[in-house]
Amino acid sequence: LPETGLVCILGESGSGKTTLMNTISGLDNFSDGIIEVDGKKITKFGSKIQEQVRNEKFGYIFQNYYLLMDRTVEYNLQLGLSLYNLSDQEKEERIDYVLKAVDMWRYKKRQVAHLSGGQQQRVAIARALAAKPAILLADEPTGNLDSKTSQDVLGLLKVTSKRFHQTIVMITHNEEIAQMADRILQIEDGKIVSDSGLV
Repeated sequence: LPETGLVCILGESGSGKTTLMNTISGLDNFSDGIIEVDGKKITKFGSKIQEQVRNEKFGYIFQNYYLLMDRTVEYNLQLGLSLYNLSDQEKEERIDYVLKAVDMWRYKKRQVAHLSGGQQQRVAIARALAAKPAILLADEPTGNLDSKTSQDVLGLLKVTSKRFHQTIVMITHNEEIAQMADRILQIEDGKIVSDSGLV
C-alpha cells in the first residue's frame, strides 16, 4: 500500500473485509503469508515485532466506536493520547484540532451518552486522528452518517492522510462511498478480484 492516501477495501457482507483488516492490524490470527510494515516483517501472530508495529504504526476507527459513554468527549480523546509522551499542551492542541476538523469542538465537554450515533462516530474518528498514526484502519467509518456528513468525513480523512503522511485503509460495502477513495481493492469470497486507482 502507498505511504499516503485513502485506500478502500470494497465488498459485500461476509466477503472477508473485516477479517483482512483485523489480520493486517494484528487483531486476528493468520497461518500463512507475511505482513511487512516499513521493512519490518511479521510472520506470525502475537510476535514481539507485531506488537511493536501495532503500537507504533496503527490507529483504528471501529464500527462500534468503543467510547466511554459516561465520560466527556474530551476525556475519551485524552485517554487515547495517554499512551504517548506528549505534554498537556500538546494533547490539548491535538484534541482541539481534530474536534474542529470533524465539527465536534463545541461538544468537547459533553458526555458521550448524550450524543447522537453520528456524533459518536465523529468522536471516534477524532480520537483515531489525534494519535497521528502512520496507518489508520477504518471499519465502515461512515456507517451511521448521512450522505453529506459521510462525504465530509471522507474528505477529512483524505486531507489528513496527506497532512499527517498517513495511509488510511477503509472497509465498506457502499460503492458510492468507495468512489471517493484514491484506490479501491474489491474483495469477493476472501480474494481480491480488482485493484483500481492510483495514489
